[in-house]
Amino acid sequence: MITQASHFVPLKNGDKVHLRQIYKDQNGPIVFFMHGAVENGRIFYTQSNKGLAPFLADAGFNCFVADLRGRGLSEPKISKHSSTGQRDSIVEEIPAMLDYIKGYSKQPIAYFCAHSWGGVLLNSVLARFPTYLDDLKACVYFASKRTIYNRHPSKYIQANLVWYLISPLLIKRYGYLPAKRFKFGSDDETRLSHKEGVEWVKKNPWVCPFDQFDYGKALGHISLPPVLHIGAVNDKALAQKIDIEAFIKESGNGEQVLNMYGKRYNHKIDYDHINILTSPFAKKETYLDTLNWFNRFK
Repeated sequence: MITQASHFVPLKNGDKVHLRQIYKDQNGPIVFFMHGAVENGRIFYTQSNKGLAPFLADAGFNCFVADLRGRGLSEPKISKHSSTGQRDSIVEEIPAMLDYIKGYSKQPIAYFCAHSWGGVLLNSVLARFPTYLDDLKACVYFASKRTIYNRHPSKYIQANLVWYLISPLLIKRYGYLPAKRFKFGSDDETRLSHKEGVEWVKKNPWVCPFDQFDYGKALGHISLPPVLHIGAVNDKALAQKIDIEAFIKESGNGEQVLNMYGKRYNHKIDYDHINILTSPFAKKETYLDTLNWFNRFK
């Protein structure tokens, strides 16, 4: 029987970030899940045990799904008073969650799984804090890219129009990005998080704007664990093959494999940025390949 439980990890300013533990065997190998922008951890699970995390839990993995500060069940929710950003996620929130999981479970964190911008955040954490690589055996990143190189028309709508033009106007009006209210995300973003993300998406160097830490340079000096990148043929705007390949190239050394998912590759449907994790067909395709990848690196 699959069990779900919530954990709340305190941060320095009193905020709490939420972890959803999903498991059948608490002694199973640990998988840490990181969501993307304007999103939360529910991309990986439902309370009725649908989704990738329950699928892996059923296979014996001990899954911990993150909600970044203000997202999902984390407290408090994002508002005009939220002053933290992407750098805080990298240097405080994610390390706090990883350290909590390791202390709570008394086990190493063996696997990373991410969707979209979550892969950028996790690689950024590994660049700054390479000691987390000591126990990490493998990663699977769904539609993760840092910079958008493709020129598909939908890219100009979703990125140039919505993310670069409309979003700043909404932030000016509300003090944060209410993406959920305006139905272009499942959760909101802080003013600073959006600003920092835009700087990286626009082909700017992978460098922290606060302390000039060079993530690309740091990753060039370490080897990541084996990473399976999962791309979707109908992900026209946010993570085309060219975008994922660029992310692979700048993520340093180590084995990195890109698999594309769509009918031309003998899959049931032409997957997109979201249903690559939510389609009922994913269980026998992207989910199963994730399971096999993790099992390959026990």
